Amino acid sequence: VARAAARAAEAQRAWAATPPQERAAVLRRAGELFTAHADEIADWLVREAGSVRAKADFEVRLALGECFACAALPAHPQGEVLASEEARWSLTRRRPVGVVSVISPFNFPLVLGLRSVAPALALGNAVLLKPDPRTAVSGGVVIARVFEEAGLPAGLLHLLPGDGAVGQAVVEAPAVRVVSFTGSTAVGRAIGERAGRLLKRAHLELGGNNALVVLPGADVAKAASAGAFGSYLHQGQICMTTGRHLVHESLREEYTAALAAKADALKVGDPAREDVALGPLIDRGQLERVHRIVTDSVAAGAGLAAGGGIDGAGYRATVLTGVTPDMPAWREEVFGPVAPLTGFSTLEEGARIVDDCEYGLSVGILGDVGTAMKLADLIESGKVHINGQTVDDEPHAPFGGVKASGTGSRFGGATANVEAFTETQWVTVRPDIADYPY
Repeated sequence: VARAAARAAEAQRAWAATPPQERAAVLRRAGELFTAHADEIADWLVREAGSVRAKADFEVRLALGECFACAALPAHPQGEVLASEEARWSLTRRRPVGVVSVISPFNFPLVLGLRSVAPALALGNAVLLKPDPRTAVSGGVVIARVFEEAGLPAGLLHLLPGDGAVGQAVVEAPAVRVVSFTGSTAVGRAIGERAGRLLKRAHLELGGNNALVVLPGADVAKAASAGAFGSYLHQGQICMTTGRHLVHESLREEYTAALAAKADALKVGDPAREDVALGPLIDRGQLERVHRIVTDSVAAGAGLAAGGGIDGAGYRATVLTGVTPDMPAWREEVFGPVAPLTGFSTLEEGARIVDDCEYGLSVGILGDVGTAMKLADLIESGKVHINGQTVDDEPHAPFGGVKASGTGSRFGGATANVEAFTETQWVTVRPDIADYPY
């Protein structure tokens, strides 16, 4: 890591001075390579991350979209002209931070690494990329090879797979000025604390326990479809996964039955060998943790409407009813295909239940738009999707959460990316050397 950081700092100076259109061309070629090799890369996401094919294809589309969107960043306005009380020009300009460390997770390894790597490179920085060791190919080698083939100069992107010691090193390397981390809240807190002591910026996109609110009068069949997608996509291993279903009392029984029917119909298996809806969880430890959360919640009084069991290396899509705030399935980020469900009576009660959570990443509200708008104004969340479920992302949209979900919208879109991966420099210009009283 130390050698990589030193080399990155040296290479970055020439890259920052490279004309904007040359940097943009590298990003465009990277997008074209992701397009040309989409099937091969998706295969790696299936084999290494346990993704079902539809999820893998979706992730590759997000990745190539990220590159094409970031190709516009080098030509984006990089400052502003300020008023001044002096006889001079006063302006700000954005300058690359230098070296950025990107630490990415296993669940969407390609896009969650690339959404920091691509804008950081586009804006003139060098990058140290530390992927999760369980997905070091799809979250690391793929990105490194694409940019190598796209013509990125040597020394600007360093792939550094490894364990927590490597993660600590890419935070502490003196050349690194910004750390971009996506992962668990516990690890994010440790990185944020260490970065703060070292006076480095840390952009932290952390966990979530996201609520889907079904309002009175909502179309139950469509709501259950949205709820199943939100809870079961990629086996629930997404920070935006629907972890809590809040259903108005008038629809609770009907919604529970519809969601349970969806869950029972979802086949679990090996996505590399057969067409399945749910693949394996990332490792045995996570599989056993999910099962323990479910069984402990049932022992505490939750009802089991569907699923609730290990199926090979995967877990059956599960629906829990009558869940209370003290049960682990409601309180914790499960990171598995589990849909805990409870009811609410009034809008104010629904808002209170949504916010009674340490996380604040994403909320979906299904039903009457006017009522949903009123509820949206009452809750704390980095994202609110009216008549959409909780899992959503676009390369040009700001992404992030509040409370234990992270430090705000640090990714996505020109404004957030420029803020994340550049520094502001104040510049003044006088027509002549000023007169001073000394």
